[in-house]
Amino acid sequence: MNLENHPTVQIIRSKAPSEFQYPSPPLHTRWLKDLAIESGAHDVGLVDIQRPGLAEHKDDLLKVFPHVKTLVSILCRLNPDNIRCVYRSVSDLEFLNGFEAVNAVSHRMSERLRAEGVRVLTPSGGFPMDLEHWPGKMWPVSHKPVAVEAGLGRLGLNRLLLHPQFGNFVVIGTLLLDREAESYDHPIDFDPCLGCKLCASVCPVGAIGEDGHFSFSNCMTHNYRDRMGGFSDWVEHIVTSNSAREYRKHVTDPETVSMWQSLSYGICNKSSYCMAVCPAGEKQIGPFLEDRKTYLTTVVNPLQKRTEMVYVVPGSDAEHFAAKRFPHKTIRRVGSGLRPKSVSNFLFSLPLVFQRIPAKGLDARYHLTFSGAESLEATIVIHDQKLEVLDGLQGVANLHLKADSATWVRFLAKEKNLLAALLTGKMKIKGSPALLKAFAACFP
Repeated sequence: MNLENHPTVQIIRSKAPSEFQYPSPPLHTRWLKDLAIESGAHDVGLVDIQRPGLAEHKDDLLKVFPHVKTLVSILCRLNPDNIRCVYRSVSDLEFLNGFEAVNAVSHRMSERLRAEGVRVLTPSGGFPMDLEHWPGKMWPVSHKPVAVEAGLGRLGLNRLLLHPQFGNFVVIGTLLLDREAESYDHPIDFDPCLGCKLCASVCPVGAIGEDGHFSFSNCMTHNYRDRMGGFSDWVEHIVTSNSAREYRKHVTDPETVSMWQSLSYGICNKSSYCMAVCPAGEKQIGPFLEDRKTYLTTVVNPLQKRTEMVYVVPGSDAEHFAAKRFPHKTIRRVGSGLRPKSVSNFLFSLPLVFQRIPAKGLDARYHLTFSGAESLEATIVIHDQKLEVLDGLQGVANLHLKADSATWVRFLAKEKNLLAALLTGKMKIKGSPALLKAFAACFP
């Protein structure tokens, strides 16, 4: 059949162009913001796709929605008392409701915008994500930098968005529109963070450093135990156990039913204390300013004193921190479930899993040369308990590792023995093996 003879095509062809072409005038900024508030958002901001502050995210945004011209950042409030409750099921419910709310706002706005002829994309505020990219970047849109550029706040020491009024008790989402807006918002001109560092004091695994350092892997291993890498680690305990008795040596009954709860009713967290104790924001700071001692007694101390399982990777900073700072909590040594699926993924993950305590006293430059399925070179510098990952071979190396890329990935997954790889020539080392051992200790 000739396409031009199809009934749908004939209907479209018979209409005037203005009846089926998308309108081009910029959208009224006030109308967009009113729509967001009417749809249930508590605050909203607009940002242009060409904003310099979004430059590093622009390619990803265009890949997700090639037509995007305007990003609408929306925000829904959370109940602080629920987040602060020592019964974490109350906190978990608040998070679940919050993400449901922000997704519902996006959906309601989308329906109205589409009715007005605007093309719109509404990615999830949280999950689901594109997990085929695990353990790399799985989220199609990075909501936080969009929110910052849209004037909804700044990132605090706890790496959460701090809204000028609501503090960090918010959930955020983003809509991508194919139309320009009349005007756009800009980042706020002050930092809502008070510098109190309560978030650092309450984190069970020390993921938040008072000096500004943040350990992604230590945070994820504990707080996200019931999802992603933690779930993968749990499954491996199941398949490697020869009996129920052996399984229970590794996983307690409460841990098993905790996984069941997350699978059945929604993802649950193990902590999120950094959000619970944060006093930032005009509507949150009152009790902290009025009586700091009472604030510490009623908000911070109950979470610090809470008896609980703390999940850590053996040899990590988290293991050292938890044992020293929270001896009353039970340390559970687990796997992170983070296994790079490629050499490029391995290099991307290094800053995320780097541990500072094992790096103490180490001052070395490593050259890495990979061949085979992936051919690339990189330089890793560890100095003063800091990590730097550089493209290519730069400077004079203390150790040069040459490896077949597929063999290296299998080695990282503990599927390939180092000695066997060396004997077969799949891996070669020029330099002291002790330096390779020291390198490995920094990334347990």
